Formats: sequence, structure tokens, C-alpha cells
Amino acid sequence: MNITFRRFIILISMSLIGLASSIFVIYKFYTLHQPLPLCNIGSQASNGIVVDCAKVLLSPYSSINIFGISIHLEVLAAVWFIINILLVTAIAVAGERFSKKALKVLFGWRFFGIVLVPYLIYLELFVLKAICTYCTIMHVAIIMDFIVISYLLFYKKDKNNVALIA
Repeated sequence: MNITFRRFIILISMSLIGLASSIFVIYKFYTLHQPLPLCNIGSQASNGIVVDCAKVLLSPYSSINIFGISIHLEVLAAVWFIINILLVTAIAVAGERFSKKALKVLFGWRFFGIVLVPYLIYLELFVLKAICTYCTIMHVAIIMDFIVISYLLFYKKDKNNVALIA
């Protein structure tokens, strides 16, 4: 293993949480068509924002068209988290040369994720005036993922000035 087990767990923990959240939404809301728990709290903040997952998940902003096919953002989030997990696993088990390349790809991949989060939060707060609990879990997971990978890459270097590689 090219990274310690502890670092491996740290690197995939937020991805596992985000993946669980996205799969739960896909299964319960989109497949079973059932309301999600903790999503209709009913209280409205002074600025008019409510916790209402259905309002967010049924909005026109909840999916994108790719080659004429409408894909829910939760499906794309699940794919994003799965790719995170695969890249971290590659870093952990591949040879040192491939691990270093996979680490750079992982940073870029996580950067791509972090760039989208502010826009999604903006849509929830200012356009829809509704917050989805599970979307927020995914947003936090993406933000924490980026913070962790940035910290381990740039601030937690060993004596050979190589991050993550044990």
C-alpha cells in the first residue's frame, strides 16, 4: 500500500458519505417516489428559505441534458464520488509512479467538484429558496474532500517532500 490505512480511510470517508447520500436520494426519491426523511421541516427562515428536498429535487435545475438524455444531478454526484473512491484506491494499491499520477488526477477531479458547489448552493438559497438536506450533505462531502486532499497534498509532506506516499 502506497499510503497508510489511516490516510486511505480519511481520503475516502467523505466520498462514502456523499455516495450514500446520493444513492439514498436516487433510490428513495426517484425510484420509489417516496418523500425523504428530514426534508420537509416546514419552518421558514426570515429570508423565506425552507428545508424542502422535493422543491429542490423536482426543480428544473435538478437535472441536466446530456445528448438529449435528462440525468439527475444525484446520479452525476454518485458517479463523481465513485470516481473519487476508485482514484484513492488506485493511489493506495498501484505502483508509486502510477500513484503519483492518480494523486494529481484526484486533485483535479476534486477541484472540478468544488467549483460546482457554490453554484448549486446559490441555486438552492437564492433561486429556489429551498434547501435539500441530502444535497447539503453531498455539498459538505465535496468541500471536505477538497480540503482533505489539499491539506494532504500541500501541507502534510514527509521528509522526502512527497505527499501521501508512505
